[in-house]
Amino acid sequence: MAPSPWRAWSEEHLAEAAELGEIAINQIVYAEVAVGFATIERLERTLQGVGLKRLGLPWAAARRVAEAFLAYRRDGGPRTTPLPDFFIGAHAEVAGLTLLTRDPCRVRTYFGGVKLIAPQETTPG
Repeated sequence: MAPSPWRAWSEEHLAEAAELGEIAINQIVYAEVAVGFATIERLERTLQGVGLKRLGLPWAAARRVAEAFLAYRRDGGPRTTPLPDFFIGAHAEVAGLTLLTRDPCRVRTYFGGVKLIAPQETTPG
């Protein structure tokens, strides 16, 4: 798999966030990140090096996922099951977390109160 052009941006902003306080990952983000690693061991070493706290998805997020997904479907969204972004956005919303994302559109649309660390509307590099 070719390296993502967003890697440097993500690493820079994760480092900045870590300087300001604790940074965390949930199961959904873990799964999304894991596909970029050849082995689970390499992923685990990387996550330990970054110092990420592991958070479980709160039950309160489930209701917000359902509400956002229903709004998405009303807006013409084609999916029959909620997208991972809904779980991530709902978790950030109910826990009052700042979310680092390279694709803020869906979060802004369905979880407008979530504080975001996101790139400008340009491609890196």
